[in-house]
Amino acid sequence: MTRLGVLGHPIAHSKSPLLHAAAYRVLGLDWEYSAIDVDEAALAGFVSALDDGWRGLSLTMPLKRAVLPLLDWADPLVGLTGGANTVLLDNGTLRGFNTDVYGVWAALSATGRTKFDRVSILGGGATAASVIVAVEQLGAEEVSLSVRSAANAAPLVALGERLGLDVTVRELGGSVAADVVVSTLPGGTTHGTQFEGSSLLLDVAYDPWPSSLAANWNGQVVSGLEMLLHQAHAQVATFVTGSPAGDLDAAVLPAMRAAIA
Repeated sequence: MTRLGVLGHPIAHSKSPLLHAAAYRVLGLDWEYSAIDVDEAALAGFVSALDDGWRGLSLTMPLKRAVLPLLDWADPLVGLTGGANTVLLDNGTLRGFNTDVYGVWAALSATGRTKFDRVSILGGGATAASVIVAVEQLGAEEVSLSVRSAANAAPLVALGERLGLDVTVRELGGSVAADVVVSTLPGGTTHGTQFEGSSLLLDVAYDPWPSSLAANWNGQVVSGLEMLLHQAHAQVATFVTGSPAGDLDAAVLPAMRAAIA
């Protein structure tokens, strides 16, 4: 039996098992994918105990950065963002990938919007780094970061500047103006932030849904389920073909979407 799993703490809310099970059914693969509660302290021991039956791991918070020292190889996006959400077990080696960037890119691209000049990001964790890379790919020029501690945002500022973005940092609260807002905060929390002239929201939180932020948004809203769906599709491609860009049967994505509808 080929085994896979999503690791995190907490993890009971995860919809990844539904997504992956749907994909493997379409592909005719008898693969077992489960949610496993693993925190940072237990991660190295868990990984070292994996046997040859394991094919891959999906990682959620707080493990996307904690896994980096355990990898034998990392995709360039992992180095750029400083986080890996996907690990492929390949003949005894651990290969790390970041499919969150694609998840954000695909979720925003599907809106049909063509203007992403000014983007406001709430939160300063590993997902925020993936958002910065994704919006740069969509043509963003200015990014504002609203974070709990401005001092902790230095790596994100450096990332944005490396990509040629004009980056500003502010503490959560107050008022922000942007074409697009992406919240990476849990549960749709805003800490009192007010939004001016923002017509599109991507809230990566999806449990519960709608989040408090999404429920009160005056404009177009994209659920975090869209990001989850597309990053999971790229994970399936990684586990099946060895690459996030690998080709899958066209029926896979609709089946995954239906599994979480």
